[in-house]
Amino acid sequence: MNRYPIWKYLTVLVAVVIGLLYTLPNLYGESPAVQISSAKSTLKLDAGMLDRAQDILKKAGVASTGATFEQNGPVGTVRVRFANTDQQILARDTIEKALNPNPAEPTYTVALNLLPASPSWLSAIGAHPMYLGLDLRGGVHFLLQVDMQGALTARYDSLVTDLRSALRDQKIENSGIERSAMSVVLSFSSAANRDRAISTLRTRNPDLQMVERADGTRLQIVATLSQTAITAVQANALKQNITTLHNRINELGVAEPVIQQQGADRIVVQLPGVQDVAKAKDILGRTATLEIRMVDDSPAAQSALAAGTVPFGLERYLDRDGRPLLLRRQVVLTGENLQDAQAGRDNQSQQAAVHLTLDSKGARIFRDVTRDNVGKRMAILLFEKGRGEIVTAPVIRGEIPGGQVQISGSMSAEEAADTALLLRAGSLAAPMEIIEERTIGPSLGAENISKGFNSTLYGFLAIAVFMLIYYHLFGMFSSIGLALNVLMLLAVLSMLQATLTLPGIAAIALTLGMAIDSNVLINERIREELRNGEAPQQAIALGFDRAWSTILDSNLTTLIVGVALLVFGSGPVRGFAVVHCLGILTSMFTSVVGVRALANLWYGRQKKLQSISIGTVWKPKD
Repeated sequence: MNRYPIWKYLTVLVAVVIGLLYTLPNLYGESPAVQISSAKSTLKLDAGMLDRAQDILKKAGVASTGATFEQNGPVGTVRVRFANTDQQILARDTIEKALNPNPAEPTYTVALNLLPASPSWLSAIGAHPMYLGLDLRGGVHFLLQVDMQGALTARYDSLVTDLRSALRDQKIENSGIERSAMSVVLSFSSAANRDRAISTLRTRNPDLQMVERADGTRLQIVATLSQTAITAVQANALKQNITTLHNRINELGVAEPVIQQQGADRIVVQLPGVQDVAKAKDILGRTATLEIRMVDDSPAAQSALAAGTVPFGLERYLDRDGRPLLLRRQVVLTGENLQDAQAGRDNQSQQAAVHLTLDSKGARIFRDVTRDNVGKRMAILLFEKGRGEIVTAPVIRGEIPGGQVQISGSMSAEEAADTALLLRAGSLAAPMEIIEERTIGPSLGAENISKGFNSTLYGFLAIAVFMLIYYHLFGMFSSIGLALNVLMLLAVLSMLQATLTLPGIAAIALTLGMAIDSNVLINERIREELRNGEAPQQAIALGFDRAWSTILDSNLTTLIVGVALLVFGSGPVRGFAVVHCLGILTSMFTSVVGVRALANLWYGRQKKLQSISIGTVWKPKD
């Protein structure tokens, strides 16, 4: 009756072992480290940097406790551990000086970091510590203001090219198209051309609002974006900037950065564990923008380039191999027009290639530019800190309609993947500036952890003492089940690599109260069966069985609320909800399966059981 089959005992045992193994990494803390990554989007870090960094430290007499190279997709990172923060800072300064002889133009990012100090054998089985939020680990909080006027200005600049292309397609003569503040002014010499232009533009650009006016002898149209279009431009700029920030912040090695929108034009960035605030600001400040321009390979341009001069209307940039090229100042397309970039193969030659997908406006512009410039080169530029570098400059082989662009040439599959990543992630739709900065020190985070841990521990001890006094041996079973519940919850959070915050610790404390409630229901049900005259073995079996439906109902209703918080909440609320929902699931397992396994193991083999230790069973008087 009260005997589990061996597989159920093994299930509980496996749960305990897994709980111990995956909770263990959280007890080792962190060790100071220095992280090396590329400071340029066009420069890739390889495994050779690991040996180079170790040689630099060896020559300087700085001892490290370990070094690793990690390949995260096409992005490589070197991390070197040290015994203390003094060695860490000395190593950072030494490596920085060796790798970046010109501090004004750094080639590599050398940042302070904290890495888990758990043994390698735990990491080998995938046992990693939980991520800690900003309030527990310390770090830096930035509030960034996105320049929406800059985004609109860029949109109007591209709109000028778009409108010029539309009128040229319809062979409508005009006297000039230019941006004036937040509008585009189109000039015409005749009313007929102006009316045709209005009809064409209303069809092709429904988001434009057009007003007619006269300027002397010239007839003009003043085109402005509708409020709906302005809102869409701003929303897209914000979304694109957030995506770009995610890719840039990877250089700092932040385990779980928080990057989210706040209001209509602001972005919150939280970087837990970041020690080098100046480096973090530098990374945020150099987010790249993307431009596509035409290359001038004419004899006159080449002669000027050889003479070291730059003709009017051109600009000099270097490609990835350090070779200079002269580009026209006019921007053909920006990153705003790029929807996707994927590495692939040329269908004919099977060479590595990058496949670009442009939006509808970009597709029209690209079709016109490629049609008019067959045989010429088109450069893709990436700007960082105001400095542009040419990612690639392919030759235009023919008109490219439909917005599906292929970049191919002498590149490997790896280079194609790198280029695709740069084009996807390197574009910043609008400038940003840091308007608020808050730093939370590691000591404050440690204090929060200590207070949260102590509150949970004392709560657990108080519950355990009450259960022991009131329910005796079954109270002991319940307390062990409660400890197993916390162990499993921490293990699941570690396996999911969840981020633990102060609200998460509060959810763990709440889970303790809810988990013990299930055991109270079971114990009281067993007492009720004993009062009804059932034999002890029968009372244990009926108590667990009949309490199950009540436990399921109560936990299910609470789980519904937790899921609602998870779906509709944000920030700390979602952190609370994640721990809360997982805690409900683990508590149902430990209270119903784990505690019953203990009771069965203790009492199940006693055939002539006369009594059980479950406290005073009050029986009604006759």
